[in-house]
Amino acid sequence: MSTSVPSLTLDNEQLARDYDRVSATRQFQSGKRLVQDLAIEPGERVIDVGCGTGLLSEHIADLVGPTGKVLGVDPLPLRIELAQAKARQRSNLSFEVGDAYALDRFPAGGFDVVVLNAVFHWLPEKTGPLRSFARLLRQGGRIGISTGLRGNIGQVHKAIAETLAEPPFDCYPRAWNRATFRVDEGQMRALLEGAGFTALLIAVRPTEQVHPSPEAAMRFSEASSFGNVLGHLPDELKPLAREAVKKKLESIATPQGIVQQGSRLIAVAGRL
Repeated sequence: MSTSVPSLTLDNEQLARDYDRVSATRQFQSGKRLVQDLAIEPGERVIDVGCGTGLLSEHIADLVGPTGKVLGVDPLPLRIELAQAKARQRSNLSFEVGDAYALDRFPAGGFDVVVLNAVFHWLPEKTGPLRSFARLLRQGGRIGISTGLRGNIGQVHKAIAETLAEPPFDCYPRAWNRATFRVDEGQMRALLEGAGFTALLIAVRPTEQVHPSPEAAMRFSEASSFGNVLGHLPDELKPLAREAVKKKLESIATPQGIVQQGSRLIAVAGRL
């Protein structure tokens, strides 16, 4: 893997379980709104790319019913293990380890809907995956994307970036040079149209995240980044960095916790 992208080898069982727990009130909720935008119907075949521990895939399986199929793919094996536990008693739901850049094993036109929730901003090169998603969809099929908006950086990420720019942490620069690879509305439209889609909805929606404590904010950041937030630091410096970030967050905490106002970019498009 190129050193310019986040590592997929830093995940561990604790991070995977943390993500399964905390994403239920964050990524899962935004994913359910995206599914509403997509108007997924009974009997449809859906692939959930970057499915994590499978919470949204499970929800979609309820919508498509016994005549539909949902496949969740994610490059992190530990998260797929947790997802597979959700699928054991469901004939319409399955999970596989899979990469958005390597979906050639799936048949052309094999799906009605492609879902990417809290995933698109992790993809450094986006045209290749979008063309792959178009290949997977039948003509008239739909893709739905809910992702971080370019230029919208929350207080927790700012506190982390400031900490990592200070000594001794600044002696260990990240191998990947950006927290995520975000786009704006115009870039999203151009990417979709260039890959053979027609945009049906592109919108920016306000969001609010509340972390009950600096510790909770830090655990969410590490789990949702699959270990990449501090993964580049030597093990002996990671506890020091966590405490330094938490100290910064304590200065902005309210009685409700760490409150972050932000925005998400939503896109729904049809395959031409």
